[in-house]
Amino acid sequence: MDRRTLLKAGGVGLFGLGFGGCAGRSTETAQPAAATIPLAPVKASWDRVIRTTVGLRPHRPSGFVVKAAKLDDKMVVHNYGHGGAGHSIGWGTGSLAADLADAQDARRAAVLGCGTVGLTAARQLQRRGYDVTIYTAAVPPYTTSNMAWAAFTPTSGLIGRGGRSPAWEAQFRAAVEIAYRELQLLAGRDEYGIAWLNSYSTLESLPKERTAPPRESQTAGLLPEYMRGSREILGPGEHPFPTAYASRRPRLRIEPSVYLDALMRDIRLFGAKIVLRKFDSPRDLMTLDEPLIVNCTALGSRELFGDEELTPVKGQLTFLVPQPEVDYGFGGSIDGPNGRVRASTNPRRDGIALSGAGNAPGEWSLTPNEDAVRQVVQGAISLSQAILAVPAGERMVTAAPRRPAPAVDDFFDRES
Repeated sequence: MDRRTLLKAGGVGLFGLGFGGCAGRSTETAQPAAATIPLAPVKASWDRVIRTTVGLRPHRPSGFVVKAAKLDDKMVVHNYGHGGAGHSIGWGTGSLAADLADAQDARRAAVLGCGTVGLTAARQLQRRGYDVTIYTAAVPPYTTSNMAWAAFTPTSGLIGRGGRSPAWEAQFRAAVEIAYRELQLLAGRDEYGIAWLNSYSTLESLPKERTAPPRESQTAGLLPEYMRGSREILGPGEHPFPTAYASRRPRLRIEPSVYLDALMRDIRLFGAKIVLRKFDSPRDLMTLDEPLIVNCTALGSRELFGDEELTPVKGQLTFLVPQPEVDYGFGGSIDGPNGRVRASTNPRRDGIALSGAGNAPGEWSLTPNEDAVRQVVQGAISLSQAILAVPAGERMVTAAPRRPAPAVDDFFDRES
């Protein structure tokens, strides 16, 4: 195997992704690298930390819900429980919800929730001629969706082991195909904050090509073959990382602060109204004039509709000062001063997002975990040092976190 090898996992080229049988399969052959890839290092230090945010993902072990039910004389279409995949598949589940809505004649709809799932569902309804009003307890930038990592990760936090059913799998596959195409059509347009970026990861040795997904994975086999992507393996001297090998693959990145504002703008341009209102019980919904209700309240559905299966999965992000020159993502392990650390970076206009310290299932607290903050910042510092050798006599980062820890911005509302 050449050092620079494209591992095919049903991969496709960057262009033509997501168009079914018409998608062009990658035919790239191994070529010797002309030079090490020049990557701008992340300027990681404690004095560049600007905020830490916490979010509660709405996880259901049996997967998201897209179904219709009667509530007196109204039809309720449920569309919630996406785990960490709301940005990735919201356009798709919104389309499935609109399919169910089409079973009734009225063309006036109330959408509950103004996060990524509610906004994309509203747009899909508008495309079919519905007059839409969004009812919500909070609007961007004060929704949980604003705090997401927001790459195209359609199986992230989506489902528990053994929770899949054939009917749910069919819904997922239909939704992910629709969503992938929709996001690609918005990519590259500055006003939507969606772009293709290269994502790198460190490798200690050449990986073995896997012929089948692991049986124990709860998401094994969910994605169509062309959507699983392909990664290019870079050998010694072909990349700037401290490991012998590294991988590179293209990924879709979403900037929530830009993307959600753009969806709000589009929805209003097409005539939708947004009403700030919280509902405490299904009886409260009877006061609405709209005959159709599309429920996109995420974790709010646990209280509002009694879905006890909904479980929060707490996650947090720490942000560094933005760096426009950093145009790649990273996820991998790096040697730190106290051993191996995990580093994940996602560059956005509102900052360099850092993650990698794990999630906390079942925890409702929105208080940041300071140990996790220290881990992810130290991981970014180690990554910066690994990519760029610090000249003698210069210090690029501070050695330890300042005290007290950086202030935390918290913009969350569980019903959004």
